Amino acid sequence: MTAPSYRRIAVLDIGKTNAKVVVLDAGTGAEIAVLKRPNITIKTGPYPHYDIEALWSFALDALKRLAQAPGFDAISITTHGAAAALLDRHGELAMPVIDYEHEYPEAIRDAYAALRPSFDETFSPRLAMGLNVGAQLHYQKSAFPAAFAEVAAILTYAQYWTARLTGVAANELTSLGCHTDLWNPKTGDYSSLVDTLGIRDLMAPIRSAFDALGPVLPDITAELGLAAPVPVYCGIHDSNASLLPHLVHREAPFAVVSTGTWVINFGVGGDLDHLDAQRDALANVDAYGRAVPSSRFMGGREFEILSAEIGPVDEKAAQAAIGPVIDKGMILLPNIAPGSGPFPGKTSRWIGAEDASRAERHAAACLYLALMTDACLGLIGAKGPIIVEGPFALNETYLKLLAAVAGREVTALPGTTGTSQGAALLTGIRPVSGAETHGPPAEIAGLGAYRDRWYAAIE
Repeated sequence: MTAPSYRRIAVLDIGKTNAKVVVLDAGTGAEIAVLKRPNITIKTGPYPHYDIEALWSFALDALKRLAQAPGFDAISITTHGAAAALLDRHGELAMPVIDYEHEYPEAIRDAYAALRPSFDETFSPRLAMGLNVGAQLHYQKSAFPAAFAEVAAILTYAQYWTARLTGVAANELTSLGCHTDLWNPKTGDYSSLVDTLGIRDLMAPIRSAFDALGPVLPDITAELGLAAPVPVYCGIHDSNASLLPHLVHREAPFAVVSTGTWVINFGVGGDLDHLDAQRDALANVDAYGRAVPSSRFMGGREFEILSAEIGPVDEKAAQAAIGPVIDKGMILLPNIAPGSGPFPGKTSRWIGAEDASRAERHAAACLYLALMTDACLGLIGAKGPIIVEGPFALNETYLKLLAAVAGREVTALPGTTGTSQGAALLTGIRPVSGAETHGPPAEIAGLGAYRDRWYAAIE
């Protein structure tokens, strides 16, 4: 059976910070049209939750506009993880889709900690807030039993949007396997938590990310002005979408650093034997259902906070400031965004930053991000070249410092994001190699001693 041939693929890409619809050219892999909007959290109601109807209106409007020009003949979906949609028997939301940054009452957190499976079963560490989807479901069931009693189906987040487009409910492995507590990556089946929570019968059928779940529903086809219904593919967790192109054409071992709100690190070709649950190391599940050792920290959010504080800095000025920052011992310690990462429980502070220039603060922030990334790669035993994609692939200071700290070549893929390109591959098109830059590790005077001081200061 030959793979379908598409000229252009529309990707609905919902990240934690922004949502966008992208049209990619199947022949070149280029993003030929992009429409985006912020992803807003509604603070009222039973708990903070995503503005699903605003996102849906945006998606329909964007698809309608893009159907006119440049056009598309298939749709794929990718979203952030740590989210699930709870549907009633009519296929409507029985409860709002909870924002994973909402913190639950202490009694509910303690009750969940007592019943969640061990790390040895799920390879999913206990995370703050609602970053474990199992914790979300326990909270919704415990705190809102009447509303939860109306739930007829539980869908992972990307597949919720596929269901709205096609009417077909499904779950998918990359979204089930991203620190949810709901999946056992060694057995390739649900974890014991699904039965502990009594939700096995509510879980929608599992489908492959590569499956076309159906054509766009007739009423939506008409609303979008499509000449004929187009197929919609099951969808994929965004970090795994970024990973997918590399799985297709690179030889293991290698590391992928996928950057966005989160910096997600994958050690492709590694094993699960040495992961430290206390330091945000975990297993993700790739699009083929295979466990991949992973680690993470909220680096994109942290850099956003730091950049707002520091202000704009010229890239050349930042790189020129690396030497003075190292000579002064100017250090930024974790964590700017609390609750995750390789150094849990630590509170950020500056050392030696008195009278520092903006360029020096920016360089020190990039040093911090490089050291945090290197620490995360060490936790998962990542070997081989390091591939950086997403916004950090445009940060030349960070790339130079990461190569130097890690002592390995860093390849940067400076496209807008790898998530849309990876999601487009679900439709069966061939991956297209985009522009990339290669940075061999350079010797930076004093960096080794600086790294030692950074670790000593953390302790």
